[in-house]
Amino acid sequence: MPALSTATTLIMSSSLELFHHGSSACAAKVRFALDEKHLSWTGHYLDILKGEQFSAEYLAINPKAVVPTLRHAGHVITESTIICEYLDEVFPDCALYPADPFLRAEVRYWTKAVDEELHPACSALTYVVSHRHTILRNGVAAFDDFVNSGDPAGKTARLLKWQWIQEGLEAPGAVDKILLYVSYLNKMEATLAHQDWLVGNAFSIADVAMAPYLNRLAALAMHPLWADDKLPRVADWFSRIQARPAFVSAIQQWVPEELRKEMYHNGSVSWPQISALLEQ
Repeated sequence: MPALSTATTLIMSSSLELFHHGSSACAAKVRFALDEKHLSWTGHYLDILKGEQFSAEYLAINPKAVVPTLRHAGHVITESTIICEYLDEVFPDCALYPADPFLRAEVRYWTKAVDEELHPACSALTYVVSHRHTILRNGVAAFDDFVNSGDPAGKTARLLKWQWIQEGLEAPGAVDKILLYVSYLNKMEATLAHQDWLVGNAFSIADVAMAPYLNRLAALAMHPLWADDKLPRVADWFSRIQARPAFVSAIQQWVPEELRKEMYHNGSVSWPQISALLEQ
């Protein structure tokens, strides 16, 4: 598509609306992309730990009752990776997808893996380690209400979350999700052995996509997975990610202080059990 003038870009970006939450890795990914592209946007913050995603108003635009959702120029776009692709196509300045077709394919290997494998693992880890305590304290709804809220297409995911909420690390498959997470850290370490970023030597949407998932481990006090020279290239990559201004504006500042403290505390309490499971 032809390049947009600066004035046109500013007008179009001013109508970007994002429905999001501070602890959502998918929402963090989209915020990171928005801020790396220097786009202005209006936020609608939904507290998903209090069930605000199940309101009739939100279900009308996202029946799956998940965040993020982007609303732009009268259109609604859901699914975080699709939102990022949309933003890069509509606003080509500060492109996050490489121009080279092969490198674009390499990027999509990472984003596909995040969507299909790493995100479910992150969701499981977050709920079994921390969010379950917050939800139970807030007063979780009855089983039928929790599972049957929202679109039927998301019922399976809600059934899983109910198990995580009730059973924690004892929930079926919870340990497997942690092991999957570790496998991706090892893949990153191997990839970064011969290049600066996850795809070649340029920062891209692959790094944007992975950043919230490393940050989630750090937020849950799981940084011993790569600290103390266990995975030095991963540690260096994450340090460079944290040094980017957009990391602060898009990720760090959106997690409420009370939630940040609670997540770190819960992760610290759970770490000895997780460490022991990984050593088996």
